[in-house]
Amino acid sequence: MTKVDVLLGLQWGDEGKGKIVDVLSPQYDLIARFQGGPNAGHTLEFDGLKFVLNTIPSGIFNDKIMNLIGNGVVIDPIILKRELDNLKAAGHDPVAKGKLVIARKAHLILPTHQLLDAANEQKMGKDKIGSTLKGIGPTYMDKTGRNGLRVGDTTAPDFKEKYNKLVQKHTEILSHYDFEYNLEEKEAAFFEAIEFIKTIPHVDSEHFVNSYLNEGKTVLAEGAQGTLLDVDFGSYPFVTSSNTTTAGACTGLGIAPNKIGNVFGIFKAYCTRVGGGPFPTELNDETGETLRSVGHEFGATTGRPRRCGWIDLPALKYAIMLNGVTELIMMKADVLDAFKEIYACTSYIHKGEEIDYMPYDIISEPAVPQLKKINGWNIDLTKITDKDQLPTELNDYVKYLETELQVPIKYLSVGPDRNQTIQLG
Repeated sequence: MTKVDVLLGLQWGDEGKGKIVDVLSPQYDLIARFQGGPNAGHTLEFDGLKFVLNTIPSGIFNDKIMNLIGNGVVIDPIILKRELDNLKAAGHDPVAKGKLVIARKAHLILPTHQLLDAANEQKMGKDKIGSTLKGIGPTYMDKTGRNGLRVGDTTAPDFKEKYNKLVQKHTEILSHYDFEYNLEEKEAAFFEAIEFIKTIPHVDSEHFVNSYLNEGKTVLAEGAQGTLLDVDFGSYPFVTSSNTTTAGACTGLGIAPNKIGNVFGIFKAYCTRVGGGPFPTELNDETGETLRSVGHEFGATTGRPRRCGWIDLPALKYAIMLNGVTELIMMKADVLDAFKEIYACTSYIHKGEEIDYMPYDIISEPAVPQLKKINGWNIDLTKITDKDQLPTELNDYVKYLETELQVPIKYLSVGPDRNQTIQLG
């Protein structure tokens, strides 16, 4: 029996997971998304083309691979239909090729979930979380409140009745907000999309994935967002609404913990964050702006500018511990090409003491980063195709990180294209 390998982000999301899933996908028979929703923006570039996937697993461009949207994902039928329509227009039609299935137990994002999301953020004002307004949080709330709608409900004869019952609950809540909306337009597109996703095979993800393992086939679980946004272990309350860690792959696909194999941890050579919340190494200066502009650090889904800063080693060690990471993959090393010197946060000053771990509260009690200066490489990495061509300074940076993090860095990304990926190990 084979095991499920897991690939996930170790920072605040946007680490480049989509690209690496695409690079690794030829090694697998099944790619399975296990949590999150269409707030994900997994960007893939190849052959001069660029694609952004919100819900669909990033193995979709390899015609030999099956792709599963797992039960831990929340699905907006409208966005999923638009994604698939766009892929079909570009010459990629996973539905027609029979390479996409959806878990029956995956929950549906209703138009009123998006309205609740927007109304709540508006009410919070300056204290807002920084939601993508995709309705993801309210959908997970209905899931845990045990009155959500799932993909498997769409084929039931009383689906419309269940829908109306949940919408009535939502509109009663919305009546307490000073918030204007038009539901009819959104509902028409929603039900059109529901009919569309009924044409995609629905499966019980727990049986589907385990049958692959029993047959000796290979499976890669694809995470969304990042570890520091995990609802339990992230910078709460500035987090997402799901478990973004390895444990989330178990509940999000229906696999036992002893079925987990390798865990690939993705991180940037620096650090970024979108939305509100603490960010110890954030650079609100010219250096931060340079990282943003050179790295094209704008949300793939929302277009929002990302906050940028130096790499945070205590946070990375924390994420590695939580996930049981076995291999590291460093992204966007090329963004640091122009810097003569770079920095790494090695510890924090927190409540007057120096600590080397991420504390419980870094919101009301800020963690001040202690930085180590590291020599830059001042070489254009984007044309490098072999590890033997890497500059000494970059190799030194990689060795330093491996020593600090105690996990090997197996791949290095030096550009956005799938071919701009160098295997180190």
